[in-house]
Amino acid sequence: MFDLLLEELVASIEIRGGRPMDLPNEFRNYSSDKNKSLISNWLWSVPGFRRWRVTKLDSGESLQVLNSVAYPDYINDHPIMGIDLLWFGAKSKLVAVLDFQPLSQDRAYLDRHYHGLKSIKENFPELDSKEKMRSFDPNQYFSPWLLFFRGGLEQAKTTLPRAFKSFLDCYWQLHLESSQKLSVISPDQVKVLQDNYDIYSADRDPAHGLFTSYFGKPWTDRFVNEFLFPSSNKDQYISTKDFDAGK
Repeated sequence: MFDLLLEELVASIEIRGGRPMDLPNEFRNYSSDKNKSLISNWLWSVPGFRRWRVTKLDSGESLQVLNSVAYPDYINDHPIMGIDLLWFGAKSKLVAVLDFQPLSQDRAYLDRHYHGLKSIKENFPELDSKEKMRSFDPNQYFSPWLLFFRGGLEQAKTTLPRAFKSFLDCYWQLHLESSQKLSVISPDQVKVLQDNYDIYSADRDPAHGLFTSYFGKPWTDRFVNEFLFPSSNKDQYISTKDFDAGK
């Protein structure tokens, strides 16, 4: 279902100098004979980013997933990019979550980084679900212009590809603009904020339960803590209440 979007994502990474990195065999491709499912993962070295990961799950008509998260270098305080697309073929049901995930909810920070995503939200009103996400607090690591949508085959074939391209183009433009000016948040603080993002996500992301049902708990625990959110050691959490992230 998402092969063309994956190709578009990879092409946008490669044209900007991205190169694939080595992964342990158990993470590069891992299959489940029980569910006839295959999960494939890629880790990219991309100029201006310290980590960019991509995951594709193929479970036939049961489920298709495309997920990607991009972490900017610590010297750049712009948002983390998050893509999460799910297709339940038997039910013809699409769930799409696209966001520039903020390091701060401070108004000045949002004003500085979100004019592009705000425009996409206005241009694609159908990607503005009124439902609340069930696993996450939308006020933590999600922006007010989150693209969150539940739809069917028509939306998956028409609206999503157009929105996906606009979303990627907008994020690359944000990265370019942010790279040309000094960040407000210090590199040390950006590191803490990105680490806290991993800690929060490893604890709350429904991917853990989903992948456990397909590939078992031992492998999923390693996958979540070593590949998806490698900075998720709970002992590393640092309070950011005193960070002046917006000014």
